[in-house]
Amino acid sequence: MTGSTVVCKLGGSVITEKDRPETLDAPALDAACDAIAGALADGLVDDLVIVHGGGSFGHHHASAHGVTTTAGTHDVGAVMDVHGAMTTLNRFVLDRLHERGVDAIPVHPLSVGARADGPEGDLTFPTDAAATLVEEGFVPVLHGDGVATATEGVTVISGDELVVELAGDLGADRVGLCSTVPGVLDGAGDVIPRIDAFAEVADLLGASESTDVSGGMAAKVEELLALGSPAFIFGPDDLEGFLRGESPGTRIG
Repeated sequence: MTGSTVVCKLGGSVITEKDRPETLDAPALDAACDAIAGALADGLVDDLVIVHGGGSFGHHHASAHGVTTTAGTHDVGAVMDVHGAMTTLNRFVLDRLHERGVDAIPVHPLSVGARADGPEGDLTFPTDAAATLVEEGFVPVLHGDGVATATEGVTVISGDELVVELAGDLGADRVGLCSTVPGVLDGAGDVIPRIDAFAEVADLLGASESTDVSGGMAAKVEELLALGSPAFIFGPDDLEGFLRGESPGTRIG
């Protein structure tokens, strides 16, 4: 790929009402899609890949069925509940991007990802489809989903892990995670401007207050620290700034 490559995640808590099952936060999603469309139209981002979280769609069903990133299910009904909810949310995201002239195309992780060595094993996730779509002028839109997992049937793959896989394989110049908070917060509720090692903030990071089977803020920071490119965690109001090259919120790495 050439030019500026950006991988950006829209947190599930940003675009849904996370404590109300399968409830979209339409104004928030509209605002996010406005920012994305504007940055692309202005030529501020050359190549863009979008990932979105599950929010009240996928997380609700995963929690109800006891499915997490390590505990899986062999119940096809449970798998379809989680995956079906995520494809429904994905369709909402795609439709709003299409309304704004963004050539967005879905890529569903359940169809291609696997953990062949069990839940603690490495993820196999081919990113060739996303890379080729970008090269052909499209904007791939991926999402948290189920993933085939040896000994567990199907477990959860988080959007945060997908961001790391995509950013590494695509050689992303910048990575952004749009969350409901303005960055990673310290004990006084202030944004930590930069994190270079997990030990610096381990005591400050707890689990998500809403239903989240993928680890909350601690998992986000740990996974982003594995990247070789700068990553930023920021709030919805800073999405446009991030896409325009600013460095909002907390820089990771």
